[in-house]
Amino acid sequence: MSTIKNISCTEIPDSFYSSERLSSTQDTANTTEKVMNIISRVKTGGDAAIHEFAAQFDRANPEKLEVLKEDIKNAQEKLKKNNPKLYEALCLSRDLAIKFATRQKESFDNFEMEISPGLFTGQRTIPVERAGIYVPAGRFPLLSSVIMCLTPAKAAGVSETILCTPPRPHSDGSGKAYADEGILATAGICGADKVFACGGAQAIAALAYGTETIPRCDVIAGPGNKFVAEAKKLVYGQCGIDMIAGPTEVMIIADKSANPAWVAADMLAQAEHDKDAQAVLITDSNQFAKSVEAELEKQLKTLSTAETAAESLKNNGYIITVDNLDQAADIANRKAPEHLELALDSGEVRDKLAKKVHNYGSLFIGHETAEVLGDYAAGLNHTLPTAGSARFTGGLSVRHFLKTVTTLRSSGKNGSGWKNSIDAAETLGHTEGLEGHAAAAHIRK
Repeated sequence: MSTIKNISCTEIPDSFYSSERLSSTQDTANTTEKVMNIISRVKTGGDAAIHEFAAQFDRANPEKLEVLKEDIKNAQEKLKKNNPKLYEALCLSRDLAIKFATRQKESFDNFEMEISPGLFTGQRTIPVERAGIYVPAGRFPLLSSVIMCLTPAKAAGVSETILCTPPRPHSDGSGKAYADEGILATAGICGADKVFACGGAQAIAALAYGTETIPRCDVIAGPGNKFVAEAKKLVYGQCGIDMIAGPTEVMIIADKSANPAWVAADMLAQAEHDKDAQAVLITDSNQFAKSVEAELEKQLKTLSTAETAAESLKNNGYIITVDNLDQAADIANRKAPEHLELALDSGEVRDKLAKKVHNYGSLFIGHETAEVLGDYAAGLNHTLPTAGSARFTGGLSVRHFLKTVTTLRSSGKNGSGWKNSIDAAETLGHTEGLEGHAAAAHIRK
């Protein structure tokens, strides 16, 4: 049986482009009902509800929810001593992410301009006061997610960052609040202001509404399971959120100049996330397509996460052959993948494709630019739009922790621009039947 579906571009099913390929109406309804109940309980019960759900869902239910700063520092020092290579990798990732996010912030100008004589309009970009960060802690706690969520908040200038992550038994055997040691160490490396041992949809509710212990936040960012994603969707409006992310995706456009082993490895890197992940190769070479398929089968034999990766490839993976790479770009723009790789030699063809594609979360250009660099240590944020949402939004960035506000100032009656705008405002107020608006303009003449 083939590891992956190998088809031509004329055989692509409509479901390939559907953002709802993984949805189940019944399952979604059940998830929504459960999460609504959790949110309601946290809103009314506060910390008591958090403890109730911790006892029900988590490995620990500490008496107090906040992890002591001393314990965060100890976890950080322990990691530095016991695994200096990992510690240095985390610091490099943090430094590059901060550098990139800081440059992003610089692209938001504060200005004031005289839009017409005597009338001055302006813009200010202001950080939110408090950001909530959620980091799950499953079989493989994602330390990189701590970096990707905290660094743009820090670069934005957020006054206080609050991190929530599921509780774990304390390493010293006490009942004090604790969490995954790697997450705590990384939170320390990134300068999280407060860390709470609180997980799941109840953590999102606590960050959105606040409890006796956990402060209410203005924005919530971070990954999670379907319950966390649903909670973020339901609390949006009470606070801001980064996005609703689905299963991860990679699309690789490659020609015969690419290394089949590298391309297969990049596909497996996405497929190993979970069975719903999607890895896609588009190529104009039938021989290259066969070589990658063979490499996938070869590499799966030694991959520790082969069971998950193989199911992902079988259920959702594609190798698609096209007549030319312009067709590949058209498919990419319609699909709007989370990660898009151009595995091509440098030159006119690659440059043309890089300009033509415009729907993606992040674009990785060239053979050496593995998507895994963006996941971990190249400055880019790895929290990216999925399921076609790259058609209308980008990934998590410093902008999620900033708000752009506007100002208006007038020099008064001496400005002809002011007079023209007052006259226009009065006219429009009368036209819309809002006589109070018209009067507020007329009284100033």
